[in-house]
Order: sequence, then C-alpha cells, then structure tokens
Amino acid sequence: MAKVVTYEELKAHSTKDDLYVLIHGEVYDVTKFIDEHPGGDDVILAEAGKDATQAFEDVGHSDEARDLLPPLLVGSFEKDGALKIGDTKAPGSGASVSDAVEQGSNLMYFIPLTLLGAYFAWRFYGA
Repeated sequence: MAKVVTYEELKAHSTKDDLYVLIHGEVYDVTKFIDEHPGGDDVILAEAGKDATQAFEDVGHSDEARDLLPPLLVGSFEKDGALKIGDTKAPGSGASVSDAVEQGSNLMYFIPLTLLGAYFAWRFYGA
C-alpha cells in the first residue's frame, strides 16, 4: 500500500535540503532534482508546502519531464487534509481544448470563411 502524506508532513519538507512537492494529488521528493531543474530552484521552492499542480501544468512540462516523476514518488496526499488540492485532471484530458473551442467557436470559423468568400467574390466579379 502506498504511503499517505499529510499536510503537516508536506510542510515539514519545504526546504532546499529536504523538499516535497504535491502534483496531481501525489507527493514527490524532488530534493535530489532541485539543482538540476532547468527553471532553477526558486521556481520549485515557491511551490513548497502547497498544491503545485497548476504551476506544473502552466509551464507545459515535456513528456521527458513527466517521466522523471515516478521514481521520485513518495505517496498519495491525504484526501481530507487541511490543504484542499485543486482540479487533478490528467494532462491532455481535452478539457482546456474544448473550453477554448467553445469560447471562440463563432469567430474561429466565421472570420476565415468571410475572408475566403470575399476573396472569391473579388476574383469572380473583379475579373
């Protein structure tokens, strides 16, 4: 059975020499990786002791970066703890893509089709 990490335990591991990070409801020990992080150690330290899922996803980490996580896994974060974790949808679930399409769907199709129609009208009637 996987270890369950409490909020107090997560906060206790929030220094450069001993650092746990919470991503998608899982806790990772990134102490050995912090010096190798391309964004620098300050980026990871800023997310210590809280849910770093949003910050992790906003950066758009590569598949190679995601492949580094499993060996660093400490355990799952407690479900009923003091820290409420955010939306833990898996990356690539399509929710953000469908939201973007719904928000801009009218203009996304109307403007290019209007321009295309204007071009053909100019070519047909202008010649």
